[in-house]
Amino acid sequence: MAKRSGPYTHQSTLAVYLLLRLLVILTGVRAVLRGDYESLFLCVLTLVLLLLPSIVAKRLHIVLPNTLEIIILLFIFAAEILGEVNSFYVNVPHWDTMLHTFNGFGCAAIGFSLVDMLNRSERFSFKLSPLYLAIAAFCFSMTVGVCWEFLEYSADRLLHLDSQKDTVVSSFSSVMLDATKSNIPVRVEDIAGVIIVHGDGTQETLPVPGYLDIGLHDTMKDLLVNLIGAVVFSVIGYFYVKHKGRNRFASRFIPRVERDPRSE
Repeated sequence: MAKRSGPYTHQSTLAVYLLLRLLVILTGVRAVLRGDYESLFLCVLTLVLLLLPSIVAKRLHIVLPNTLEIIILLFIFAAEILGEVNSFYVNVPHWDTMLHTFNGFGCAAIGFSLVDMLNRSERFSFKLSPLYLAIAAFCFSMTVGVCWEFLEYSADRLLHLDSQKDTVVSSFSSVMLDATKSNIPVRVEDIAGVIIVHGDGTQETLPVPGYLDIGLHDTMKDLLVNLIGAVVFSVIGYFYVKHKGRNRFASRFIPRVERDPRSE
């Protein structure tokens, strides 16, 4: 098989890549004109990430289906340029939820492919059943999702960011409020606002209609939709292997081996 030249060779994938790269460059120019160098950094990072799928495919000698390549490119653009630079995470309802769902689906596809390629290799003696392949894909996707939440938490703690977006809640339960120290949760309801008392005695009223949860609800929601995406693809992958790769829909998301590196 002839070696591929350039980052992407399929016409539709190349068109999406070039369009997204143009949009990123224009966004970077706008950031420079506005003196927004943080957004400029994100644009440069995005240009690098857009090349990553092609680089990884060449390094691992695998072929990424066009549908999967386009989804990955759109995901990177949606997360970095739309989500971070253009504040879609804040201004567009459920934007983060949508991306985490696709992330769960996509990571399950990658995990499934890695194990499936090992399963097909003659260098390994073990052969996993379709069910075990599906479970491995699910576990891989959930592991990536959990590690991503660890990364967001670390960024918030160390860099004072807000990657784990806060949630306004009107009630909560806490054993910290139990005066008897008997591990009994005390319920607090109908919270209409929060007043912060600083160390110097000054007070500040938060401009939110309730208690500000610090990331817990966002983390649980992200993991839940990641789980949904992982389950959906794991089921698709199960039937893909069950029917010996004849599932045309699943084949759009599952990479395959391009060539044996030992033959080069």
